[in-house]
Amino acid sequence: MEHYSFLRQFADSWMLLFLTLFFVGVIVWAFRPGSDQAHEDSASIPFRHESNPAGGDDDARSDAHDKEART
Repeated sequence: MEHYSFLRQFADSWMLLFLTLFFVGVIVWAFRPGSDQAHEDSASIPFRHESNPAGGDDDARSDAHDKEART
């Protein structure tokens, strides 16, 4: 039972502090200055090929997929 008490005390003190600092660090990293361009680029991924969607031809689709994979 002493092992459980030790782990419980550790989780209630140091692990809580560590996880709180980790959470604050993630929030600061996500909203850091200069990250707007990266977030906008990630948000526009579904719309990159909206003007020229993949065709019905398997060869053309395969070529387009290969080109997208390399970029």
